[in-house]
Amino acid sequence: MEKIKPLYPQRIAPESERITETVRQQDAVVLADVVRHLPDGLSVSQVTDTVAAELPVALVYNGISHAVMMATPADLMDFARGFSMAEKIVDHPAQIYDVEMVRQPGSQGIELRIQIASACFMRLKERRRSLAGTTGCGLCGVQSLRALELQLPPVSGAIRLYPTALARALQQLTERQPLNAQTGAMHAAAWVNPDGEIVLLREDVGRHNALDKLIGALSTLSVIRNEAGGFVLMSSRASFELVQKTARAGIGLLATVSAPTSLAIDSAAQAGVCLIGFARETGFVVYTHPERILTE
Repeated sequence: MEKIKPLYPQRIAPESERITETVRQQDAVVLADVVRHLPDGLSVSQVTDTVAAELPVALVYNGISHAVMMATPADLMDFARGFSMAEKIVDHPAQIYDVEMVRQPGSQGIELRIQIASACFMRLKERRRSLAGTTGCGLCGVQSLRALELQLPPVSGAIRLYPTALARALQQLTERQPLNAQTGAMHAAAWVNPDGEIVLLREDVGRHNALDKLIGALSTLSVIRNEAGGFVLMSSRASFELVQKTARAGIGLLATVSAPTSLAIDSAAQAGVCLIGFARETGFVVYTHPERILTE
């Protein structure tokens, strides 16, 4: 697997607590004292449980706060990059000049201070005029129906997949989720090559965040520039927002372990994304562009 190299340095504001990605990875889980009951109603024990960490992460562009997301404090540099791309704040990673990850004194959350190209920042300020707020879901905070962007960019050259490749990926999915193994509370977004090997995986308490992190990590790999190089597998349902982020990243196939929504299906059909739901080792359901699934 090709190593992911940062596109920009990580700088820390002088008035803020220094935060490194290693520290944040360690903080992705916390310990909690709990009381465990067994079904017999008699067996009770006090134990220490491992719980998924969740805290507010603010995305600040060129000094202007844009959104506050509840996220897992792991792979936040990927999150900053992926959110910026998936939400169309930048068009490509080179327009992200710098990211600093800071914690203000006395704050429970983390700020991702992102410096972007001036043209992108001007476009972001224009968008903010029509938004009451914004979140990673892509639609929340939009003030009117006319402000919605339901038309997605068409994806070309998408992967054609053998069913055995998807089955192979599903067999690996659980073992590639260390944080979920500890907590049972994490979603996963995985990048899978045409042979069904999971090349890269990101976890988060939010499915949108997990996909943003994956897109951010992939943006430094040449494979993401070749839409036929792989597909996304997620441990969640398929909503419109996930299809939206997938299409904007130029990825032509999205598979999820649970069901899609009607808008996700309609949007995937329009954008040229092959959408798969109920992906299990026993089979799956193809909702759009079934011609992408090959006969063995």
